[in-house]
Amino acid sequence: MKKGIKTIGFVILCLFFVCGTSLAEREKFGVDKRHDQVARLKVKTSDEKHRWKMVMPWSKGLLFYDLAVHFCDTVRLASGGRLDIKAFSAGELVPAMECFDSVAKGSFEAGHDWPGYWQGKDQAFTAFASVPYGLDAELYNIWFYERGGLEMMQELYGKYGLFVLPGGQVGQEMGLASRKRAEKIADFKGLKVRTAGWYMDILNQLGASAVATPGGEIYLSLQTGVLDAAEFSSPAVNWPMGFDEVTKYAIQPGVHQPSCQFSFFFNKKAYDKLSDDLKWIIDTAAKETQLWSYSWINNLNAEAIRRFKEKMEIVRMDDAAIMEFAKISNQYLEKLKAEHAFLKKVLDSQEALKEDFADWRQSRKGVTPWPIKDVIKGKLYE
Repeated sequence: MKKGIKTIGFVILCLFFVCGTSLAEREKFGVDKRHDQVARLKVKTSDEKHRWKMVMPWSKGLLFYDLAVHFCDTVRLASGGRLDIKAFSAGELVPAMECFDSVAKGSFEAGHDWPGYWQGKDQAFTAFASVPYGLDAELYNIWFYERGGLEMMQELYGKYGLFVLPGGQVGQEMGLASRKRAEKIADFKGLKVRTAGWYMDILNQLGASAVATPGGEIYLSLQTGVLDAAEFSSPAVNWPMGFDEVTKYAIQPGVHQPSCQFSFFFNKKAYDKLSDDLKWIIDTAAKETQLWSYSWINNLNAEAIRRFKEKMEIVRMDDAAIMEFAKISNQYLEKLKAEHAFLKKVLDSQEALKEDFADWRQSRKGVTPWPIKDVIKGKLYE
């Protein structure tokens, strides 16, 4: 009798999975919207060959340059050479900070950037790069691909005759490499700090003296005392810059950039001339670069931070300082939102995602993948 009951139960379970019918008769949860969009789409192909040039703000010594080259390689391979994009580092064809305008006016077909560099054109650009206490890498991807972030990004770049796609996500940045120890909020008063964008204004409101020193000048400025501290990028990018040779402390965490997002942008007229299949290849190559870049650089970060720990003391800001930074950051951003309508739309959309994600984040905590020996001893949270 028991064997018969087990058999009936097994058959019902099989029918559930095969037929897709739940006992509560609920509909399928979630739909791949793209499938309906492309189900009847006729993709036009072409044998025409295109030779493009990509410009960027990066020197070949920065890992960000490799993100651009990776994308170009993927496009060339996937298209069988029909679309060949050659990457040029900063200064080869155009000065670093002129790459945006040169692609917009059609001098070159493609570019790679950290969107925050164009804050002077529109404050909203920085929201697509990194926001203090903003989205992490996981939420940036969700926001871009599932919550309308990409459409807003394309709306912004589109004002300048450009088509844009997310072009590399490298995760949380390192905090400050500092000659002076800083744990409490009072420790930042008078501190001469190199940073950029919104964080510069926020630090100044906290009493620091923040300046936008070019990357190539940071080492000497720290060495000579012109700067007390500096942030530039992730551990893997910072390590070759040698900050550990001229500072004693790494002030963590990097509250200014919970994640760092890049983009590929294209002259819209050049993009529109491509056949449908090449446009899909560009889209797929950009997503592949988005995935690969995070894995690649964060694997390097793990080694780089170990090297930094051998020569620098890792100092964590106390909780009160982290919360005060958040408070000042929020006040600063609220003021910007009141002055810039599109920025408000973008930041409100990001904050809504954080709110919607909060229950899942709270429910899943406690399984941070620390080494198992540490978990057994009670180390549960990140």
